[in-house]
Amino acid sequence: MRFHWRYEDNSGGPVAGPDLDFTDQDAAEAWFGDAWPTLLAAGVEQVVLLGDGEEVYGPMSLRPPA
Repeated sequence: MRFHWRYEDNSGGPVAGPDLDFTDQDAAEAWFGDAWPTLLAAGVEQVVLLGDGEEVYGPMSLRPPA
């Protein structure tokens, strides 16, 4: 199975981000755990995890709860 992240703005529109593939969900989530501050600074507001093109979960906001 192939996992990757879809990057979105607040309304769910596409935002450019790293085009990376991961062989498992744990690897994708570990990468995201380190990368989310950089993604947020680049204009990504939320992400969706995809597994073989199907949504696994999300959208998940990159902003901490108020």
